[in-house]
Amino acid sequence: MFNQSTLFLIILLLLGYFGKNQAIIISVYVLLGIQLFKLDTKLFPIIQERGMSIGVTIITLSVLIPIATGEIGFSELLESVKNYYGWIALGAGLFVSMVARGGLDLLANDPHLTTALVMGTILAVVFLQGVAVGPLIGAGIAYMIMNIVDHVIKLF
Repeated sequence: MFNQSTLFLIILLLLGYFGKNQAIIISVYVLLGIQLFKLDTKLFPIIQERGMSIGVTIITLSVLIPIATGEIGFSELLESVKNYYGWIALGAGLFVSMVARGGLDLLANDPHLTTALVMGTILAVVFLQGVAVGPLIGAGIAYMIMNIVDHVIKLF
């Protein structure tokens, strides 16, 4: 039970506690519990394979709740694009969605980069009050920058 990964998780738990980050604390508790009950060999692969998709689905559900409750309707949508803030938000939504698509490709094709992305996410969550959607967006931004750098290198 007690090995390098457990020690790493305990350190993350402490960082989450001192950084007052509930998402890290809960995530580490769940992972340690899964290890404690020796369900890790069955559950970790499933969570790793489907977790991102499930997480994105849950985030999407929470974003769509105001539409489902009637709090946001067509009139609010039309009202939102009457000023430049609405257009900026619309553009940002489009941009981030396209960037995240590249992140999925990068994580699928270069899984060794996941370690650096996850570490960056953990550091941001624990110390900068970031949100743990970072690996996907981070991978997308990395993918975009890698393509730009590759293109620039080809010019020379």
